[in-house]
Amino acid sequence: MKTNVTIFGLGLIGGSLGLALKRNDAVHVIGFDRSYATADEAYRRGIIDSIAPSAQAAAEQADFIIFATPVNTTVALMQEAVNWKLKKEVILTDTGSTKMPIMEASILLNEQGITFIGGHPMTGSHKSGVSAAKEHLFENAYYILTPFEGTDEGKVKQLQRLLAPTKGKIVVIDAREHDRMTAIVSHFPHIIASSLVGRLADQQEEQPFVKHLAAGGFRDLTRIASADPTMWRDVTIQNRAELLKQLDGWLEEMGHVREMLLTNNPEEIYDFYAQAKAFRDALPTTSQGAVQGALYMTFDLHIDIPDHPGIISEITKILADERISLTNIRIVETRTDVYGILVISFQTADDRERARAALMKETEFSMHTI
Repeated sequence: MKTNVTIFGLGLIGGSLGLALKRNDAVHVIGFDRSYATADEAYRRGIIDSIAPSAQAAAEQADFIIFATPVNTTVALMQEAVNWKLKKEVILTDTGSTKMPIMEASILLNEQGITFIGGHPMTGSHKSGVSAAKEHLFENAYYILTPFEGTDEGKVKQLQRLLAPTKGKIVVIDAREHDRMTAIVSHFPHIIASSLVGRLADQQEEQPFVKHLAAGGFRDLTRIASADPTMWRDVTIQNRAELLKQLDGWLEEMGHVREMLLTNNPEEIYDFYAQAKAFRDALPTTSQGAVQGALYMTFDLHIDIPDHPGIISEITKILADERISLTNIRIVETRTDVYGILVISFQTADDRERARAALMKETEFSMHTI
């Protein structure tokens, strides 16, 4: 007998979950999306096994329900779910990047004896929508679960078993701790990146050439400011309290930095950079067996190439011969703080390492990862 899994929302995350869960032949995936065109594409691509005619119909058949929708939409759906006729042993979960608003909304379900376990697969892509769905999206990424205190451990293990085909690293933590940690390593850095871009935009009028100089290290540093503004508006609102704490700490730190600049003590300035470098260099990397963290990262390879005709096609041919896919390629116009003038992005760390090995074999170019 097959396990029925209903996925609400068939975008990048929902679609990729459908593909990953279908690695288990005992799972039947039911899909529901407000856009029928999206649901139809998911069905035609084999992401789901059937399309539900309504949200309630999708839910009533399910042994597991996964809300792969924006947090505000998930909260609204859970309010509707109170009136759905659900199976007695059904388990509900979500994929939202903030957990407390969803956990609070699920209290009504818990009061009716319905099990809800918060979830957050900490992964993403430079693309969005069902057309970007990939079954390997969650591999080697943290998949956080945030059950209520007192939730039946057997139910948590059932959900862990269901999610095992994603090949994500499943970790159980408290919802409030989740929001605090993601504020530190994901949500607040988006605010900083966007504010740095804002500073550049403010000064561009008086110094129009400055944006050309920003094509190097500045562009890499602020990459995440290119993320979907609608999604990040919602994340900022939902995790506002934790972000305010981070901002207060940041302002205090910037006060210390300002004082350091006023004092202008060379040893103190050196220590400031040295301590940051030491801590940053000690962070786990993919090559050390670490899993993908809270921020979606492309896996970049910086290549120091000479400037002569045909050099890029030479490199891409080497990669093509090895059947290595790349997600982006760009020429850096300034070398300030940048290792190498050509930057190639890959979907996975394995692809990047294969590319580096192939290029080292065929060329003498210097290459770096950051």
